[in-house]
Amino acid sequence: MKKITSIAIATLLAACSGDSPEQTKPDQAKQDTAQVKPALDNQVSKVNYPVTKKGEVVDTYFETQIADPYRWLEDDRSLETGEWVKAQNKVTFGYLDRIPYREQIKKRLETLWNYEKVGSPFKEGAYTYFYKNDGLQNQYVVWRQKDGGEPEVFLDPNKFSEDGTTSLANLSFSKDGSIAAYSISEGGSDWRKIIIINAETKEVTEEPLVDVKFSGISWKGNEGFYYSSYDKPEGSELSAKTDQHKLYYHKLGQPQSKDEVIFGATAEQKRRYVFGGVTEDDKYLLISGAVSTSGNDLYIKDLTKPDSPLVAILDNFDSDTSVLENVGSKLYLVTNRNAPNKKIVTVDASKPAPENWVDFIPETENVLTASTGGGYFFAEYMVDALSKVLQYDYQGKQVREIKLPGPGSSSSLSGKKEDKTLYYTFTNYKTPSTIFAYEVDKGESSVYRKSGAKFDSDKYESRQVFYTSKDGTRVPMMITHKKGLKLNGKNPTILYGYGGFNVSLTPYFSVANAVWLEQGGVYAVPNLRGGGEYGKEWHKAGTQLKKQNVFDDFIAAGEYLIKENYTSSNYLAIRGGSNGGLLVGAVMTQRPDLIKVALPAVGVLDMLRYHTFTAGAGWAYDYGTAEQSKEMFEYLKDYSPVHNVKKGVQYPATLVTTGDHDDRVVPAHSFKFAAELQSKQTGNAPTLIRIETNAGHGAGTPISKTIEQYADIFGFTLFNMGIESLPQ
Repeated sequence: MKKITSIAIATLLAACSGDSPEQTKPDQAKQDTAQVKPALDNQVSKVNYPVTKKGEVVDTYFETQIADPYRWLEDDRSLETGEWVKAQNKVTFGYLDRIPYREQIKKRLETLWNYEKVGSPFKEGAYTYFYKNDGLQNQYVVWRQKDGGEPEVFLDPNKFSEDGTTSLANLSFSKDGSIAAYSISEGGSDWRKIIIINAETKEVTEEPLVDVKFSGISWKGNEGFYYSSYDKPEGSELSAKTDQHKLYYHKLGQPQSKDEVIFGATAEQKRRYVFGGVTEDDKYLLISGAVSTSGNDLYIKDLTKPDSPLVAILDNFDSDTSVLENVGSKLYLVTNRNAPNKKIVTVDASKPAPENWVDFIPETENVLTASTGGGYFFAEYMVDALSKVLQYDYQGKQVREIKLPGPGSSSSLSGKKEDKTLYYTFTNYKTPSTIFAYEVDKGESSVYRKSGAKFDSDKYESRQVFYTSKDGTRVPMMITHKKGLKLNGKNPTILYGYGGFNVSLTPYFSVANAVWLEQGGVYAVPNLRGGGEYGKEWHKAGTQLKKQNVFDDFIAAGEYLIKENYTSSNYLAIRGGSNGGLLVGAVMTQRPDLIKVALPAVGVLDMLRYHTFTAGAGWAYDYGTAEQSKEMFEYLKDYSPVHNVKKGVQYPATLVTTGDHDDRVVPAHSFKFAAELQSKQTGNAPTLIRIETNAGHGAGTPISKTIEQYADIFGFTLFNMGIESLPQ
């Protein structure tokens, strides 16, 4: 069905890394390890940073005064901020230009990225559609074909803009597949346009819808669709607060100004996030609302009765609940209400309140992700962050377990009810994604498309370990590297983490990480508290006044890698984006001695003011706010990266990365953190900021820019670990 999910808004904060599959077999005759120089201090002189002026702004929280000298950098529209960005980039790229093997890394990335990548097919109307990238195209192209016909290009986002920075964000078809609506993002912004076309002729049929943000496109038959947005804020559209999300209905052929507000128009319906979806049979409209990134209320409307009211399924925000499927008036809901690991329940639409729910697939000890297709339910469970998939019929009987190729991650099996073949991908940190075709009635999987990545997985190993955090909590971590790695404490290592918003880090293959592994690098990913790997309780254990647990888990992961001689402090880098950027910022300011290189990307770094920008107020479930209570203010102040950079401390070599059009985690976070580091750093380790222009939080970033970013990140990391040269 066209299901409405229960606000997986974690994805609205999670950084998009731009990672993609790839890799080539290393030349046997070439050296496997890089040439290492013990220390870099003699090699690099102190960087001359641009002067960043300090203002006199002081805020008062519970009678405590907090200076904010770089407040002026929050104004993304000012010429002064623009000049600061140019000056910082000049210094940063001047430094990066001195790295002798930066171009070598870039060429290797290009080589490994350059293979044909094709997504799973899906049927709409008379056509089968699929996404394809020939190799180094900046954006994936949408192709289609009729049975037995030749494939043709349907949409080519590479032609949306000359520099490839306008991307395809969403594509949705009307019930019969005759009309398509797709949204585009310009410069990486979360503000989108929706363009409506005749699917047969590809001709635009009406004026685009504008100023759309955090929205799906859910069709009601062939007549129109539901979408969501905010009123355009006063001030900067990239940083001003957006607080009241609304669900609209667009009837084809009418101007956007006539679109009806379905939910969110009144003060009583004020929600920060509102999403609407129509069931596959077009019988019901489902509306999910939320005031934060966790918990939603849920409503249903019978579309077969024009004047039917909105009926509450849930009228509170105490759980994450969504309608997965319906058979007539029988609803199937996925919920963590009284089930932290989630379960599926059934209820009749005429009496949908929780007291009438009946368990269909009960909660287990593992976290559930559910989907439907081909007349079956599919329950994907995370078992220590690895996939296990069970198939059920509509009576709730387990049909079979789907055999996966090994430990790793499986994408959800989903599709229309009449589909007899569904598709899923399987991957892990050393295995490029393979698409499998699954015959739902027979339970048989076959390879539909093997990855074209030239990467010899047999030369690498990826294993799961468990380590103990500061408070005794057992935490899993995946460690991937070349086979035969010498545990001598001298292996360049990237420790990657997230730890928030119920987001689960499950194994996936990345072209960029493959290049890192080729250079003899170690890649380690712990499943920190704050994530969703062990359900709601694991998530809550890393929120608000327990957020330090996340940092402690990450620190303990680094200490484990050092203790086990995978690496040492001189060869350890930490990396994370968005909420993961906060993780890196907090850990590098708390334990600067632990690591050599810090790589915070698009990070939430000013914890006293994050909630004043764009949709940041919705993150309070995880973070709390400085106005919430004196205790919460003190807690945030004590770990906020911007407020914990201290004079006289030698911080790790740091490359802060952000985009000037990031309207999710505004770049002011990164600007202020970099300014603090540059003004207080002791020693010669560089503290630089790389600001991508005409780019946002990560989604839709052109491949060319992604490759350049990774060449800079990996080059900076290895250079500051004292690596003099790489294998040729």
